[in-house]
Amino acid sequence: MELILMLLVPLPLGYLIRSRLVAFLAYVGAHSFIFTFQTMALTREWVGGDTSAFDNDPTATPWAYGFVNLAIYGAGLGLVALGHRLARRRRARSTVAVDLAR
Repeated sequence: MELILMLLVPLPLGYLIRSRLVAFLAYVGAHSFIFTFQTMALTREWVGGDTSAFDNDPTATPWAYGFVNLAIYGAGLGLVALGHRLARRRRARSTVAVDLAR
């Protein structure tokens, strides 16, 4: 779920929202909802006996899960910044007057 969100949402957010801070906050809000929902779903599966996401030992720290989610989160923030940069370049380029007399 988190990966799908990262592929679909951050670039358009950065491109369409003029304020970079608002675009970042919108992505953080969307990501935190999806991350919480995903973690709840995986925890429910773990309680039911599925150990594909987390180890069977409840005292073990799932470092791999944390690192993968951190990488996805960072890539999403990078895509928001890229979208904002692309939009800023497009807006700056389109403000130049065109001479139609030539």
